Amino acid sequence: MTAEKTEPAPAARPLDGQPTFGLIVIGDEILSGKRQDKHLPHFVELLAERGLHLSWAEYVGDEPPRITATLRRARESGDVVFCTGGIGATPDDHTRQCAAAAFGLPLVLHPEAKRLIQERMADTAREQGLPYEPDRPDNLHRLNMGMFPEGARIMPNPYNKIPGFALATPAGGAMYFAPGFPVMAWPMMAWALDTDWAAHFRRGAWLEKSVIVFGGMEATLTPVMEQVEAAHPGVKVFSLPSVDHPTYGMHIDLGVKGEPAAAEAAYADLRAWLAPLDLRYGPEIVRAT
Repeated sequence: MTAEKTEPAPAARPLDGQPTFGLIVIGDEILSGKRQDKHLPHFVELLAERGLHLSWAEYVGDEPPRITATLRRARESGDVVFCTGGIGATPDDHTRQCAAAAFGLPLVLHPEAKRLIQERMADTAREQGLPYEPDRPDNLHRLNMGMFPEGARIMPNPYNKIPGFALATPAGGAMYFAPGFPVMAWPMMAWALDTDWAAHFRRGAWLEKSVIVFGGMEATLTPVMEQVEAAHPGVKVFSLPSVDHPTYGMHIDLGVKGEPAAAEAAYADLRAWLAPLDLRYGPEIVRAT
């Protein structure tokens, strides 16, 4: 498949120079429970494989005013935002129109998208042993899937060639729009990360270290957590309580995450400052990305 040549999107500009990533999942079927969202956990994995992290996620139903408002906030954030769902051409697909409204741009038929959609229609006709009729009303309607906000870039779809699109944002970020189908969206997400954000990959640059605490209360642990955060401002401290874990039962997963050297130092202080509390501990857990 031939894709339009693209230039890397401008990098978002958080304080530490790293882009901030967000995810927007669009569709009534997720909010109604008809389908379970698979994009969030997979996108977290895609980012983690590249030493990156998801900062936020949002779910939105098929309500154009709400979609537009959500996309407008994302546009103004300067974040790198991936959006899934609603870019088809049926009456319940609103994302392309809402993206145009959020960016204040007209919808236009992208020439490369038109070529790819027509190529896909010709492939389908050939597979079915039928003649390809580009001017047939249903085929003309399918071209609506290539109506993108003016100036959008192609997001190639290796599954069936019907592309998504990407837009740079004024605050230095970018937004990517993919279909709701995981088989299409996931390789498109990976392509966008590898094409536009490889300079920010930090594999092996993030360490998470924690210990299983039995019989402790978060209220008891909070002063120690605050002490660690104050002493190590570049490190995040976390506590994840569980009441019915299949292995550990009731416990708290208490730890830190950050740059490896900083996380190791913070974890050493955490364990030292926990010692006077006379708690019972399980195994230590170490995760590196």
